[in-house]
Amino acid sequence: MPFVVDASVSVCWFMPDERHAIADAALRRIRLDPAVTSVLWWYELRNVLIVAERRGRLDGAKTARVLRLLGGLAVATDADVEEEALTQLARRYRLTVYDAAYLELALRKRYPLATLDVALSIAAQAEGVPLIGEGG
Repeated sequence: MPFVVDASVSVCWFMPDERHAIADAALRRIRLDPAVTSVLWWYELRNVLIVAERRGRLDGAKTARVLRLLGGLAVATDADVEEEALTQLARRYRLTVYDAAYLELALRKRYPLATLDVALSIAAQAEGVPLIGEGG
């Protein structure tokens, strides 16, 4: 079954000092099941890469390599959104609209969610969304 992945998990795939068991589980799963994500993911990951370059953690060549590797993974972006649901989730759980977008996607598709964000995990559990790495 496909699953929703957010940027917090994907960052761990290419930043060795940010490894996490949930991210590892999602990466193993993506080899068998495709992932889907919000269009925000594209921007969030590129921002992380640019900030990592500015801090000397990556250089331009490594950033290019990471982008090629990410492009080779079975991750599709979903630009659809149920706007009212998105707004209500952000309000109900005091999430950023960005994080609510991942939750709205998981609910709309009825897919499990891979995230390291604590507030998003709590909201997902409250909404009955299975979490990758916790039986999902």
